[in-house]
Amino acid sequence: MGRVWGTDDHAGDQADEGGPEDALLRKAQRALIAAALADEEDALAAIGPDGLRGELPETRELILLLFGACSAMIASLGEGGSRPVKVQVFDEAGEEVPIDRADPPMRTAVRTLLAEVHGNTDAAADQVEIALANAAPSEVDSVVLAALHWTLRLAVECLDRDLPVPAWVESAFSD
Repeated sequence: MGRVWGTDDHAGDQADEGGPEDALLRKAQRALIAAALADEEDALAAIGPDGLRGELPETRELILLLFGACSAMIASLGEGGSRPVKVQVFDEAGEEVPIDRADPPMRTAVRTLLAEVHGNTDAAADQVEIALANAAPSEVDSVVLAALHWTLRLAVECLDRDLPVPAWVESAFSD
């Protein structure tokens, strides 16, 4: 399993370093910026070409990176927030559904996030591996987009409450 970064790792200027980890951070930042601008097509393109994202090793690492950041921000919200953090899954009609009745990509995203939140990075990696091995390209895209959107929403919530946000995530709001 590759490294998953939390709140303080790689907080400095990633552009000066240039290793594979820094390239992954820059790719994640580009995707977050595009997602923040509501351009899902560009967000996905930042990850890799259509139809091939599930085959790229960086996709796995990027998903784990994003969910690792989500986990760190959820921990901050739980300790310093005035409201509890609740993970909810909704169907196409907007009705809340149990995780096990959600669409497969959403089940994967929620299970990966919950594994990260509970400190089980191996289970999180297993969820992503299973999804990438078995999912159609559109399902891989759904997992990636869920990770991007949740990272952005949690970052906004943390920033609004003056709680820590991973520096590489926060930089998406200043670029």
